[in-house]
Amino acid sequence: MVEIKVVETPEELQGLKNLQIANLRKNIGEEIAMKEGFVTSEYSLELLQKMHDTHPSIIAKEGEQVVGYVIVTTKSVFGEHDELDHLFNTIDAIEYKEQLLSEVNYILVGQLCVGSTHRGIGLVQDMYTYYQQLHSKQFKYLVTDISQENQRSIKAHKKSGFETIGIIEQVGANWEIVLWDWHLTN
Repeated sequence: MVEIKVVETPEELQGLKNLQIANLRKNIGEEIAMKEGFVTSEYSLELLQKMHDTHPSIIAKEGEQVVGYVIVTTKSVFGEHDELDHLFNTIDAIEYKEQLLSEVNYILVGQLCVGSTHRGIGLVQDMYTYYQQLHSKQFKYLVTDISQENQRSIKAHKKSGFETIGIIEQVGANWEIVLWDWHLTN
């Protein structure tokens, strides 16, 4: 049985990191990436720990194995990772519901991944529901970006309640910036 929870131990954080490495686009090849989805950014264990210290990431765990994760992050890590910095700057300049997002308290998905053995069973929605339960009182929106080449992820995010609010060019590709307005579903 799969349990959805926050990272609580160094072993769980390492399990998240191992799943990230196993699903990096550069490690799985283009054919699998286009069919199954992929992650692009690689975060050091030190940066993951810094994110975790502020807001622990959410994991799906079966037994001792991390089979999915959602990295939770805020501007507390600004300056630590160029791609995240670019994303925060781009999001802050977007107007949503007649207000710049820089003026709103939002939280960011630093990355989402479900291991190949556990895809298609609803873990994305389960992890995002857990995310919402943990953070919707403190944050108005959940925001992330998804490579337009990763159609599997775009579909999963739309199914979870996200809407596209912009496009960003990053790491040589276009990415959809998507937002989940938690106050529409609370």
